[in-house]
Amino acid sequence: MATLCRPAIAVPENVITMQQTLELARETHAGHPQLDLVLRLIENTGVRTRHLVQPIEETLRHPGFELRNQVYEAEAKARVPEVVRRALAHGEVEAADIDLIVYVSCTGFMMPSLTAWLINTMGFRPQTRQLPIAQLGCAAGGAAVNRAHDFCRAYPGANVLIVSCEFCSLCYQPADIGVGSLLSNGLFGDAVSAAVVRGEGGTGMRLERNGSHLVPDTEDWISYAVRDTGFHFQLDRRVPGTMEMLAPVLLDLVDEHGWTVPAMDFFIVHAGGPRILDDLCHYLDLPPEMFRYSRATLTERGNIASSVVFDALARLFDDGGAPESSQGLIAGFGPGITAESALGRWVTATPAVPATAHAGLTLAPDAALTA
Repeated sequence: MATLCRPAIAVPENVITMQQTLELARETHAGHPQLDLVLRLIENTGVRTRHLVQPIEETLRHPGFELRNQVYEAEAKARVPEVVRRALAHGEVEAADIDLIVYVSCTGFMMPSLTAWLINTMGFRPQTRQLPIAQLGCAAGGAAVNRAHDFCRAYPGANVLIVSCEFCSLCYQPADIGVGSLLSNGLFGDAVSAAVVRGEGGTGMRLERNGSHLVPDTEDWISYAVRDTGFHFQLDRRVPGTMEMLAPVLLDLVDEHGWTVPAMDFFIVHAGGPRILDDLCHYLDLPPEMFRYSRATLTERGNIASSVVFDALARLFDDGGAPESSQGLIAGFGPGITAESALGRWVTATPAVPATAHAGLTLAPDAALTA
C-alpha cells in the first residue's frame, strides 16, 4: 500500500501580523460602508501571522497580470527545489526513484508546468509522469494525495512526489472591495510544500481508501473571475456553512471503510477558516483537540490553499507522529464545492528492500483506481 511520508514546508520571509492587517484595512478602506464588518470578520479568522512572497509594500502594488505571473514563476523556481530536496530526504528516495510528479497550484500559471522544469533541473528521469492540477483550489492538496494513491495502486512499487506552490498574495486585487474579497485579503498566506508517496515502505500515513464528492449546484460559490488584471477571487457568503453538507460525506467514507469516527486517532483537514473546524467538531461530534494541527496552521500561516493539509500533517510528524496502526483522515475542501478525502493508518518503515527499475512500469492487471 502507498504511504504518505513526512512533508517538507517552507514559508516566505515576509511576515504580516493580524494587527498590521487590520491597520492596513482601516487605512486603505477608510470610507468603506461595511468596514466595521470587514474588520470583525478578519479578527474572527483567528489568523495571527501570515507569510508573503513579497514585502507588503510590493504586495499592495499591482503592476499588471504579466508582471505578477513573472514573479510567480521566478519565486516558484527559487523556492520549490529546496522543499523538494527535503521531501525526498524525508521519504528516503532519490529524484531518480520518482515515477510521477503531481504539481498543484491555483495562484499562478505556467505552460509547460513547473514539473517540466523540475525534471530538467533536479535529476528526475525523462520518463517521469507529470500531473499538474491548477483548478481545484484548496481541495487540490487532498486531490494530489488521492491521485498519488491511485497511481501507486495502478503501478505497485511506484513513487510519487507531490509539490504544492501557493503564492496567494499575488492574487491581491486592490480594486476588489466586496466584503468577501476584503476578508480574503486578511485570510490567505503563501507557502510551498512537498511530500513523497511511496508505493512500498516509508513512515507516515498508509493510504487505504480515498473518495471525492462535489456538492451539486455550488460551482459558483468559490471561483476566479479571470480579467485583464489576473485572477479575482470570488467567495459566496454561504461557503462557511458547507460542512453541514460535507461532514456527512466524510462520515459515509469512514463507514464504508468499516471504521467509526469516534474510534479514529487523527484528522488532517483543510482549515479554510475557523468556522470549518468548529462545524466539523459539531457535525462529527469530536473535541476541538482533534483538529489542533489544522488550527495551528490557520493561526500561524493563514489559509495557505492546497498546502494546508501538508503543513498540518507536518505538524503531526513534528509532534512525534501517531501510534502504530492509528486510524486517520485527510480532507481538502475547495471550489466545486469539492471534498477530496483519504483514510489510512499510521505505519513506521520496515527495513528497505533493494530498489527496482521504474522506467518500464506495468499496470497491475487487477488495479482499481477507485476505492
